[in-house]
Amino acid sequence: MAKNETVRVRPDILKADQDACMAVQAMAKYQPVNPAHSKDALATMQAGLHTAQEAVVHAENALASARDNLTAFEWQYHNTMLGVKQQVSAQFGPDSNEVQSLGLKKKSEHARPARKKGADATPS
Repeated sequence: MAKNETVRVRPDILKADQDACMAVQAMAKYQPVNPAHSKDALATMQAGLHTAQEAVVHAENALASARDNLTAFEWQYHNTMLGVKQQVSAQFGPDSNEVQSLGLKKKSEHARPARKKGADATPS
């Protein structure tokens, strides 16, 4: 049996298994002693595998769609908040406590530009 059954089977191994399954189904005289390895059991397992693979594809598509919706709502929310901040600044003024309550700096708290040194000064 497998060493680690918690990881997925590689696609090339599954392809080889599917090819072998088709070969067994074509064998007219195949009569295993163990009923778990019969053609009917094999067909049931193959159908279950196909159903499980479809479920994963549907779940991955749903996840991708949900992520796209989340991204769209995040940007819509962010852009709305940028507009709200502009409106608060316009309504209460850029140096108001309301602007500061939004996490923005008041206009008076911004650093004033530093004077540039003369043209003959060398940069250090």
